Amino acid sequence: MSYRITVCIKQVPDTENLTTEAMKADGTVNRSALPAIVNPEDLNALELALSVKDRHGAHVTAITMGPPSAAEALRQALFRGADDAVLLTDRKFAAADTLATSYALSRGIKNLPPPDLVMCGRQAIDGDTAQIGPQLADKLDLPQLTYVEEILELSDRRIKARRAFELGYEIVRSPLPVLLTVTGSANEPRPPSAKRLLASRHLRAPSEKPRDGDAPRSESGAIREWTAADIGCDVARCGGSGSPTKVKKIESVKLVSEDHQRIEPTEEDMAALMQELMREHIIE
Repeated sequence: MSYRITVCIKQVPDTENLTTEAMKADGTVNRSALPAIVNPEDLNALELALSVKDRHGAHVTAITMGPPSAAEALRQALFRGADDAVLLTDRKFAAADTLATSYALSRGIKNLPPPDLVMCGRQAIDGDTAQIGPQLADKLDLPQLTYVEEILELSDRRIKARRAFELGYEIVRSPLPVLLTVTGSANEPRPPSAKRLLASRHLRAPSEKPRDGDAPRSESGAIREWTAADIGCDVARCGGSGSPTKVKKIESVKLVSEDHQRIEPTEEDMAALMQELMREHIIE
């Protein structure tokens, strides 16, 4: 049988490319100073959904909440094999914590055909809370399987999966529909398909700034865009208004190198470096 799968993804700053401009004076992330990427474990969740599509047949919808620029994360999902995508974007969603974010996502998912599987990455690299999946399961009134590493069986409206732990694993079963949070060890996400990239690279969400060669808006149906009003959100539960999380203290951390050595690109310096590495048994 064919399944309906909704995958929640997030556009995050690339924390592997931190600079001194990464934080603002108020302690918040300066997102404009960092390149934006798709949250790594969300790509693992997408890959798991696409593997179900490959084996059993499925319609995969990617959904994200963010500014218009977050549509790039949705294009990355389309390039890899998602069938369509939804961007939840509205100034009313701004400054949301996990509670408000999971509420908006739940309203967006309820505006779609009922999914058999909802998949999320275990956690995002910009917040590291791992709260969105469990909170979303609660709001959707779904059972949840967290830390999923592999789907072992999927048939007869039931799923059997392996959950990963630090010291082992656990085999669990659940009826469908169900929400899964997926670990980074679950799989190796596939790269974008060249054919799909060529087909979808000019698709834009309605609120994105147009670029040369973009598809006409009437042809951009693969990326739908919904506001808070479109999905029937209670504004009091959105964005900053619906976020009880408060920052009590901000501490700036400065990374300072205590010891360093400059190696010039000369034969003598390189030879000396190799000798030092061998003395320290770093290389043999």
